[in-house]
Amino acid sequence: MEENLQALKDLDVTVIAASVDDEEKAAEVAAKLSYPVAHGVTREQADALDAWWEPRRAIIQPSEFLLGPDHKVIYNTYSSGPVGRMNPPDLVKMIGFVDKQRRGD
Repeated sequence: MEENLQALKDLDVTVIAASVDDEEKAAEVAAKLSYPVAHGVTREQADALDAWWEPRRAIIQPSEFLLGPDHKVIYNTYSSGPVGRMNPPDLVKMIGFVDKQRRGD
């Protein structure tokens, strides 16, 4: 996401990440990024999102959401492993397309 962050900001998109890591470990990751990283994601939160939880390592697998201006989900991905994440350049294109449709262009 970092490489496409400016293009996303130009589309008025805010990027937020979340992690099962504690605050200190999440802060290490956040220090390398230009967007916030929440910490301490729990199994209960993963279940509320219908995300894939891996009990052996106590982690949530990739679960990504694109929210519209009304904060409703307009696109999402769920994965049961490290493959299957949103592709940032494709997101930029898709958001531009959705915006044009919304405006009636």
